[in-house]
Amino acid sequence: MTTLSSALATTPVVAILRACSADRFPEVADTLRQAGIRAVEFTLTTPGALDALREYAHDLPGGLALGAGTVTTPREAEAAVAAGAEYLITPATLPEVIAEAHRLDVPVLPGALTPTEVLTAWQSGASMVKLFPAFIGGPDYVRAVRAPLPDIPFVPTGGIGLEDAPAYLRAGATALGMGSPLVGDACEGGDLAALADRAARLVDLVAGVPR
Repeated sequence: MTTLSSALATTPVVAILRACSADRFPEVADTLRQAGIRAVEFTLTTPGALDALREYAHDLPGGLALGAGTVTTPREAEAAVAAGAEYLITPATLPEVIAEAHRLDVPVLPGALTPTEVLTAWQSGASMVKLFPAFIGGPDYVRAVRAPLPDIPFVPTGGIGLEDAPAYLRAGATALGMGSPLVGDACEGGDLAALADRAARLVDLVAGVPR
């Protein structure tokens, strides 16, 4: 099993899969893995995401950490972990979901934006904090929030373009959550070769940033 921390140490990116259907999630996840992305999130707002998660986790390829995103209740957290999720990501700071993740013994990345939310998430037991939506403040905001909170690992997420990824890492991000700028329309039947090209480009970009 590949842990989230080891996956992000290899490539500091969590790919976010969200679509009208989860039918293509396994193919997309395989394409991302082959291109060098080592952490993938199946979002629970996608119809069929739990079934896709369960099926994919059953024969999970080596070198990939598989998680569930947009987890908003303890019940969803329990169902996601039962289906095979190895970590949980939430859109907001939800202490009850953080507590459930601890009960289930899996990492949890709650969403937060303001310094108050970030500190609340961290003190509630977050493994890392998803700074969301990141595009509102950009790398300068990451740097500003990290200044008084240097020991909290941040994963900026939301609206980060491929070419912007290095700037977020240089600002102090531990990793990045990457959705549509990386995945594009691949989950909706789009070109997997184009996805592989974008993923390989992103891997090259982040590999060049000292950590």
